[in-house]
Amino acid sequence: MSRKLVKSGIIVSVMTLISRILGLLRDVVIASFIGASAAADVFFFANKIPNFLRRLFGEGAFAQAFVPVLAQYHEKDIEQGDENHTQTRELIAQVSGTLGVIVTVVTLIGVIGSPLLVALFGFGWFLDWFNDGEAADKFTLAAVLLKITFPYLWFITLTALAGAVLNTLGKFAVAAFTPVLLNVCIIGMAIVGQSWFSEPQFALAWGVFLGGVVQFLFQIPFLIQAGVLVKPKWAWHAPGVIKIRKLIIPALFGVSVTQINLLLDTLIASFLITGSISWLYYADRLLEFPLGLFGIGIATVILPSLARLHATKNTNEFTQTLDWGIRVISVFGWPALAGLMILAQPIIMVLFMRGEFTEFEVVQVSFALFAYLSGLLSFMFIKILAPGYYARQDTKTPVKIAIKAMAANMIFNLMLAPFLGYVGLALATSMSATLNAYLLYHGLKTNNVYQLSKQTKVFIIKIMMSSALMAAIVYWLSPSFNVWLQLTVLEQLIKLIYCIVAGVVTYFISILILGVRFKDFKVTS
Repeated sequence: MSRKLVKSGIIVSVMTLISRILGLLRDVVIASFIGASAAADVFFFANKIPNFLRRLFGEGAFAQAFVPVLAQYHEKDIEQGDENHTQTRELIAQVSGTLGVIVTVVTLIGVIGSPLLVALFGFGWFLDWFNDGEAADKFTLAAVLLKITFPYLWFITLTALAGAVLNTLGKFAVAAFTPVLLNVCIIGMAIVGQSWFSEPQFALAWGVFLGGVVQFLFQIPFLIQAGVLVKPKWAWHAPGVIKIRKLIIPALFGVSVTQINLLLDTLIASFLITGSISWLYYADRLLEFPLGLFGIGIATVILPSLARLHATKNTNEFTQTLDWGIRVISVFGWPALAGLMILAQPIIMVLFMRGEFTEFEVVQVSFALFAYLSGLLSFMFIKILAPGYYARQDTKTPVKIAIKAMAANMIFNLMLAPFLGYVGLALATSMSATLNAYLLYHGLKTNNVYQLSKQTKVFIIKIMMSSALMAAIVYWLSPSFNVWLQLTVLEQLIKLIYCIVAGVVTYFISILILGVRFKDFKVTS
């Protein structure tokens, strides 16, 4: 079990790394074309709404409810020696048909009602449009762009369904690689579309649409190869669908809490100065690199594994698998936090400071990134701890916790935004994530499901000490902000690589001296 879990984790992380690198390249292209302008604010807004719903219908709430049930059906087929996986295939047909109909209706409503969605989540722009104010053009443009980006929801939802099926069957690489195609499409449309569209944000919007189509088509051959490409059918009252429905309703609330918080941030940011939405976006993208690479990557592997362990009532290994996830997250998360804190501005310079993206944007984005980074480990721990509930088909408890975190986030927003602006929004998000992570862990501990082992506590202390030493070395090697600005792009890149390599070497030498070994990442039966 240990080797299989580690191997799967490595596969997902490598594929995710490729996707994140291309994602950064995509953001470099976007920053060069539209910077943090009004057009950038509008494009990021139009992309955020379908992505919010994707989290609900796609890899978010749906996956958390679907994967444990699918794992149960798959285990039954194995126990009964059914090589055709009859029950598994039937469940996939029923779920794909039912989900397909629902998401089709939602997509049509979204495309037709795009102005209403913009009015709801970009209320500041709507007021300006209504009163013929300065931001009136933002409202009009957002409504048009949303009609282009919203169909992405349909394609990515069914792509996420296919990915969940393949992950449950132990084929993690395909689903982990698929997001690469979205980045390729957006980059391609941004470059090629310059000659097709007078405004670059339209090329980017069509890149999102095309990315959804390509990702959906890419999964199909692998479903055929696995023997699970079946004809969808509507089955609202089928036992498996009913079970998923019962699990997904609270999970919808749980996942939507985080997404609602992000949309509330966007709503409040629409009242702030132009650039606020873009600054938050670029900072969030840099945060998403370590979070997606390590947090989401490990969580992707853990959920199907925990679901199988729960189905076979292997409580000992269930606990050890959660402990393994915390250790893996810690060994990468803490140094990522320390390194980004020290090198935030140089990284933003090297990645984004060209074209429409100026020195001013570098400083503004770095402030938001510092605020987000204060919650990086909390975001990661949530990705590991929440599957401890979903794998046991307990979707209600995380919802209750998430609602508390959402309420806290709203309070934090109201407390901080008037004084800190968009930075207050980022800081409020981090504070509520920390509360969420604490309550998730407290719930698992209280119910005797999971508690940090003594070995893991000692392990985390060693990791924190090594990360602090690494941060000190990198801070000593890194020149001041003004010196960074005076360097050429090539000189900045060389200096940045030098600092990163020195930090990585320092960190790994330090953890080895402190006694961290590969055996610390084993899951023993």
